[in-house]
Amino acid sequence: MNPVTLEHITKTYEAGKVLAVDDVSLEVKEGELFGLIGPDGAGKTSIFRILTTLLLPDKGTASVKGYDCVKDYKAIRRSVGYMPGKFSLYQDLTVSENLHFFATLFGTTIDANYSMIKDIYEQIKPFSDRRAGRLSGGMKQKLALCCALIHKPEVLFLDEPTTGVDAVSRKEFWDMLQTLKQQGITIVVSTPYMDEAVLCERIALIQSGKIMSVDTPETIINAFPVQLYAIKAADIYRLLTTLREDQTIDSCYAFGEYVHVTFREGTVTDTTGLKQRLEQQGHRQVEIKEISPSIEDSFIRLMQEKNLSEKNSSDGRKGDHM
Repeated sequence: MNPVTLEHITKTYEAGKVLAVDDVSLEVKEGELFGLIGPDGAGKTSIFRILTTLLLPDKGTASVKGYDCVKDYKAIRRSVGYMPGKFSLYQDLTVSENLHFFATLFGTTIDANYSMIKDIYEQIKPFSDRRAGRLSGGMKQKLALCCALIHKPEVLFLDEPTTGVDAVSRKEFWDMLQTLKQQGITIVVSTPYMDEAVLCERIALIQSGKIMSVDTPETIINAFPVQLYAIKAADIYRLLTTLREDQTIDSCYAFGEYVHVTFREGTVTDTTGLKQRLEQQGHRQVEIKEISPSIEDSFIRLMQEKNLSEKNSSDGRKGDHM
């Protein structure tokens, strides 16, 4: 049995007016580092709160370690660690006091579980007498992770753990997760950062409460169906407007200093001709090159396909009523 399972989970807010989780089904394997990847408002936190028994689903069932998330909430709370997106420890307590408090809640001690938290604990130990509210973002993150691990959980849920911390702290945190994984813990982490997706063994891409794809990052990237191009010019914003009006372009979006582009199916991919047209329209320093897609490119394409499918479905329903 997989340690985390969701079957057709739906969750709404405001008396059903806001659909946060839309018929989500997925499974996380034993000992896996699994990522739930999507922007703010995609439904990640609602799914985490359902799995950690803090929220009831409207429809569907969910289980953790074989325990039902509604009926067996006490057993689940004993066997999971949860680090919410917002720092939720006691700001007025010291590092040491927070750790001892959470250990006491689970009827254990720091010493009894030292082997699990050793690497992280040693990093925050010099700040034992500092109030949690006065820690840096990176240190708060490590303290929260220590508290989530203090009872040796079998499954660890981390909701956007690296949001708001610097790049060095983000890297350190993911290094810690890789170390924890070697201890056999199943880890489920959510993040809006697409570059973190490749650090997971498998990922689920989620948008507007709906899962768009579940697979390894490599498989999702390799499934990108067409050649992707990066185009650059002196005025990126004017370039974007021009490309969106070009009849040979299928998709077009800003990506750093470049615009990422795919060509319409059935059109001849003529980058030389496109460059000439752009230069004739007054664009300077035009550069076009073939590139390999990233997870973010794959996410954007899946989102566009989802929106197109929903639009066609909506248009079809309107046609039926005419």
